[in-house]
Order: sequence, then C-alpha cells, then structure tokens
Amino acid sequence: MRAGRIFLLPKARKEQKAEQVELLAEKLKKAKVAVLTDYRGLKVSQMQELRGKLRTGNIEYRVVKNSLARRAADSAGYGALESELKGPIAIAFGYDDLSLPPRLINDFVRATRLKVEVVGGLVEGRVFNRDQIKQLADLPSREVLLAQLLGTLQSPVGQLVGIMQTPVQQLVGVLNAYRSKLEAA
Repeated sequence: MRAGRIFLLPKARKEQKAEQVELLAEKLKKAKVAVLTDYRGLKVSQMQELRGKLRTGNIEYRVVKNSLARRAADSAGYGALESELKGPIAIAFGYDDLSLPPRLINDFVRATRLKVEVVGGLVEGRVFNRDQIKQLADLPSREVLLAQLLGTLQSPVGQLVGIMQTPVQQLVGVLNAYRSKLEAA
C-alpha cells in the first residue's frame, strides 16, 4: 500500500451501501412526495443554488445511485418506482406540502432557464409519471386551496341566510301594512 491512500475492504463497502439503502428507504417512507429529476448539465454552483431554493421549503435534494435507489424503493415497498430510475437521478424529498417540491423545481427552471428534467415521482405512496408530477406542480399552494374551499363552503351558507331572511322581511312588510290599514280605519 502506498502512503496517503485509504483502501476500503469489500465488506466495509457493502456495509456502507446497506446503510445508504436503508437511509433512502426510510426517506421514501417518511416523505409525502419524492420528485425524481435528471440533473445532467447542472454545474456544482447551480446544484447548490437549487438545493438552497428547495431547502426554504423543507425539501431535501439528494443525488443517488440508481442501483441503491432501486434497492431502497423495493425495500420501502415501492417496486413500481424502479422503472423511473434510469440515468443520473436526484430525488427531492418533500415532507409538508405535496405540490411544493415540483413547483419550486419548476420555478427554478423558469428563473434560471436551466434544464432540470422531472422524470417521475412518488406521491403519498403512489408512483406518478412525469406528466402527473407536472400537473401537481401547477396546483396552487395548500393555503390557497384551503382559502378557495372555505370560500366555496361559505357561499351557500350566505345564500341560505339571504333566502331565509327574505320571507321574514316580506311578512314584516305585510304586517306593517295591515297595522297601518287598521290604524287608519
């Protein structure tokens, strides 16, 4: 052996790979959404910029080896995800909002005009293809959806109150007219 070089024994490499597979499988199980991207063409600085943007949304972005990712997907019970793991892959793990990781990736691509290709993903345990992930990216944020839902729910209630008040107001009008007629007589 030459001085200054560290050689890993084959057993140590296997243990490291097993740990990585276990870690990836755990991340796949915990994540609400995992977006697979092809990162070819990104420079290190651009990759760091993308990671920083994703980190603002509590999203972890990891470059993974396909062989380890396939084992992790199989171990986590997402064997169908294996077909999406081709070429250089990085995974964006999102733990909060379902639409946030693909939306932030799309925003990054639009802002920088760099090519980060969405390959597919995993959303709440279901495998999504490229087009489904892109549709997910077009959804408004959770807060906007909740506000829209609340507005939709409040509209019929307001209409019901208006409908219920109208006959009462008409009855009051009729009674006032009858009272005025009795007072005049």
